[in-house]
Amino acid sequence: MSRREVVVDGPVIVGAGLAGLTCAIELAPARCVVLSAGALSTGTSTGWAQGGVAAAVGPDDSPADHAADTLAAGAGLCDEAVVASITAAAPEAIEWLTSQGTRWDRNPDGTLRLGLEGAHGRRRIVHAGGDGTGAELLRTVVDAALRLDSVTLWEHTPARRIVVEGGRVTGVEADTPDGPVVLRTPAVVLATGGIGGLFSHTTNPLSSRGQGLALAFRAGAALRDVEMVQFHPTALDVAIDPMPLVSEAVRGEGAIIVNERGEWVLADPLSARDVVSRAEWAQLQAGHRVFLDARTTPGPRFAELFPSIHATAVTAGLDPTRDLLPIRPAAHYHMGGVLVDADGQSTVPGLFAAGEVASTGLHGANRLASNSLLEAVVCGRRVARRLRDASGQSPTGLPPAELVENPVAAITNAEYGARLDAPDRRQLHQQVRRIVTAGAGVLRDEAGLRRALRDLQPHLDDDTGLVGYLVAHAALRRTESRGAHTRTDFPQVAEPRHTLITLDDVEGIAA
Repeated sequence: MSRREVVVDGPVIVGAGLAGLTCAIELAPARCVVLSAGALSTGTSTGWAQGGVAAAVGPDDSPADHAADTLAAGAGLCDEAVVASITAAAPEAIEWLTSQGTRWDRNPDGTLRLGLEGAHGRRRIVHAGGDGTGAELLRTVVDAALRLDSVTLWEHTPARRIVVEGGRVTGVEADTPDGPVVLRTPAVVLATGGIGGLFSHTTNPLSSRGQGLALAFRAGAALRDVEMVQFHPTALDVAIDPMPLVSEAVRGEGAIIVNERGEWVLADPLSARDVVSRAEWAQLQAGHRVFLDARTTPGPRFAELFPSIHATAVTAGLDPTRDLLPIRPAAHYHMGGVLVDADGQSTVPGLFAAGEVASTGLHGANRLASNSLLEAVVCGRRVARRLRDASGQSPTGLPPAELVENPVAAITNAEYGARLDAPDRRQLHQQVRRIVTAGAGVLRDEAGLRRALRDLQPHLDDDTGLVGYLVAHAALRRTESRGAHTRTDFPQVAEPRHTLITLDDVEGIAA
């Protein structure tokens, strides 16, 4: 099938979640193309987020306090300047989302209702629809983007390669239902989300397999701290793949974690996520089961506070007011990613990243709860402002041209998903999930990581296998235990340092 070329006079944004669409909205009236791998509003972790947006908007709170909690959770790998900057921008981010139409949960007097989550010293989690914050934010930005003439949305169009010529970005190759296309542009923004789909137990969409990391890496960009994977300690263990998430906010309302004997798994259920996950993992390895006990608190208020979680539990035959909820740690968030500066610029000129795919320095070794949606909004807007300020310049010398509509044939999301995830691809994906989980799960050691690298070596031409390999490679290089990364053979903490990986560090990788 022949490959078409389309020259665009604005950036191409890869990913239609919160970070990508926020960037597109903030760019207006400058034009852009947004590529969504599936149908709009599907396949993105944004819509699944139950927590909320962390912001110091309460009368007893301050951005400095928010920053201090973020630094403590980040276990020595946060960039203090970045943390200070993003937490300071949080209140204005809430105002911006409000202006876009977000319907926040409010108290009777109209003030924002604030929740508490693990490792936060204050109630500073702003929710929308109880545990449906992500869905409401996704609705907000999708609706806003669709209202803008400057935003062209291409659905069912996964990006396949970043085109780099003369050391800088000149375009992006993508697949459409009508065939491959090259979009010629001087700027590409990656907003592709995380890597949870690489693990057998995850709360992320299974399509979240690190596609953005693979695109950036093959383009020559540096990746940072990709070994840092946060495992959420309260994934509902009811044989559903991906696993339903039980929000941190449930523990914020008083629920506790126990084993089948009713014994507390750890003294403080609101400890940082890595602490809770390791405590649970120890129980599971010892042959116990782990449960969330919400029968007393929030008890009768569970359905009111957490309607989505309540509905999922009921569907699984559980009543949170009467039953213990079986849980286990599951891959939930990736702190590592494409190394970027304060404006989202990667080490490859013209290649930007925002949201979970980026490593900004906010999260360090362990993300503080509800900082991810905040980062997506703040950094998505900052990338847009950087690009908007540079509008009118054409570093590649490409002539400007009108954007064209994507001539997408009539096709359902399920049909296109089946094309992209044929039986052989599904088999490879499941194989990679087993390898990565066994070698680079909650607890890691040299033998397991080297086994994972050996087993993944034959699959480096596949993006899924490549990203799994990079995670294991970085985890092997970090010979310490820090934040979400635990090496049983190196339990001590060493001097703080980052793990950087480029094409030059790994043999056998095709650009």
